Amino acid sequence: MVTTTRGRPRSFDRDAALDKATRLFWARGYEATSIGDLTAAMGIGAPSLYAAFGDKATLFNEVVQSYGARYGLFIPRALAEEPTAEAAMRRAMREAAAEYTRPDWPHGCLVISAGINTTSTAVAEMLRTMRNQNIGLFTARIQADIDAGILPAELDAAVMARYIGTVLQGMSQASRDGATRAELEKVAELAMHGWGRVD
Repeated sequence: MVTTTRGRPRSFDRDAALDKATRLFWARGYEATSIGDLTAAMGIGAPSLYAAFGDKATLFNEVVQSYGARYGLFIPRALAEEPTAEAAMRRAMREAAAEYTRPDWPHGCLVISAGINTTSTAVAEMLRTMRNQNIGLFTARIQADIDAGILPAELDAAVMARYIGTVLQGMSQASRDGATRAELEKVAELAMHGWGRVD
């Protein structure tokens, strides 16, 4: 018995189209990116976009997940692979200097910059939650070293984590403003000068 499937097969590479959407949102932000911009960048018509990805907000949600899996892994890798919180934070910031200024990618971090000026509370909250999740990961890694006696017991892990997160956010914006990798690497080193101090 021969069976047939209804509908025409998708005539575009979904993963390639998603990556193009990712780079566009990354470069322009959520609010400034229109459906017309997306279809032009992805090389598909609006009906195909809606059929494959849903509306703009649904597409953006998938973009953020794709970004984390493809472009944002340097931070969790540093946390998992380095033996101490200090080494992990130093590596994360050093690698951020490289990742945020790559010539073949939009500069900065999508999760940090894509929600600027958005009128969508859902988008703003999603990105805020993701940034705070990173702060939570930093806090847990620092607290583990405090508990192990590697860092002073009086050190506030949450404050140190927020400090690192703030530096990373500043580095992201600086890269979009034209800061070079070398400049950001120096910023990263300066940021580590006060590591572990409680005074």
